[in-house]
Amino acid sequence: MALNQIKVLIRIFKVCSLEKKRHTKLSMMISKRVFERLACCYCRLHSQPSFIYHFRNFSLWSTKKDPDLEAALSRNRRWIVNNQIKNIILRCPNQVVPLEHLQKKFKTLDLQGKALNWLKKYPCCFEIYRDNDEYYCRLTKRMIHLVEEEELVKDMQEPVFVQKLAKLLMMSVNQRLNVTKLNELKHSFGFPDDYIIRILPKHPEIFRLVNNGWRKSSMEIELLAWNPDLAVSAVEASAQKQGIEPCFSCSLPSTWIKSWQRFEEFNAIPYISPYLNPRGLEEGSKEMEKRIVGLVHELLSLTLWKKLSIVKLSHFKREFALPEKLNILLLKHPGIFYVSNKYQIYTVLLREAYNGSELVDKNPLVIVKNKFGDLMQEGLHEYNRRRRVVNLEKKRKCMNLMKPERRKVASSETSIQDDNGDTLGGLGRLFDPEERKRFYKVLFDER
Repeated sequence: MALNQIKVLIRIFKVCSLEKKRHTKLSMMISKRVFERLACCYCRLHSQPSFIYHFRNFSLWSTKKDPDLEAALSRNRRWIVNNQIKNIILRCPNQVVPLEHLQKKFKTLDLQGKALNWLKKYPCCFEIYRDNDEYYCRLTKRMIHLVEEEELVKDMQEPVFVQKLAKLLMMSVNQRLNVTKLNELKHSFGFPDDYIIRILPKHPEIFRLVNNGWRKSSMEIELLAWNPDLAVSAVEASAQKQGIEPCFSCSLPSTWIKSWQRFEEFNAIPYISPYLNPRGLEEGSKEMEKRIVGLVHELLSLTLWKKLSIVKLSHFKREFALPEKLNILLLKHPGIFYVSNKYQIYTVLLREAYNGSELVDKNPLVIVKNKFGDLMQEGLHEYNRRRRVVNLEKKRKCMNLMKPERRKVASSETSIQDDNGDTLGGLGRLFDPEERKRFYKVLFDER
């Protein structure tokens, strides 16, 4: 608004300056008011920055780069895309998808280029064949075996899914969570796509599906039974094993002196369980901050890769009583959390869960998914090796084509020499010893 006002006032001032000769007094009065208004707008513009100004400044904020944790984030990037392609193929009839259909899905996968070129990079995962002048894609046999292994692990992990879902509901303010919002994080927690059909009907004494608005977006999962054995956070469980009071651990280098001092001051405040109802805590207090840090810590501990998108996490502000500026709060605790802006997506990782770029404790689902990543990488190496062989073959053919041309050029040069007698236009005969004798003999006889 302030910028638009300044532009309008500048136009008025220009008009007034043109009419200055004819209306001197009026022009002076208007110009004075214009300058006052411009000064007011300028002060307002710079004293109260707009939301966009704040957002652009914040886009530069992130924790100091950690190469190992950045590598852990980039490792999963290709896997996520190929996992989505795998799910698309599994949902198609006979588990075969036309490439035209997959090409249309590329925009939702945030991919560019041709789907055929992408799939050819992973021959160990995807098999491409042609039928009636149309390309189709299906999973390879090795990939199908991994899918079956993943489904077997999901069946074995079903009690773990029940505990995770109950813990998430116990941490919420009203013991309810919106299904649409929870679907955004279901893969982060390892839930299968059909977790509502698979889990809820088997445990009617724990969960209930509620829909007061009669809309799909208003559907919620409600907790019916509180289990005190589950209301123990990862921090409390670790403290019980060590026989100490619950407290956070710091994973920063010893050279970060100021950060260590701030962490010790924060850790001196008594630990507040994320399963405690926050209604008795004052908003903005240190106790409330302690509870929020403990809540985010517990949420990250429940995920497979101990990381979450801050944007998706902020969708649960009402359910988990999170602050408006959650990202700023997380940046205040670099010893506990690592905030990254890789791929223009703000992500928070739990530092203590990583040793370098590897997870300390790997869930059985993570182990299976890592096998998928290894298979994908094997296919990528095979694709690169084939391309290297093809490129070398092309170079060899080019060299073979150039050799006859060089021979032709060389033969043409020798033929020219034969026609002229020598390359120096007859002077080459002077280098012949007999010819030199005859030359000098004629030369001295003449004298």
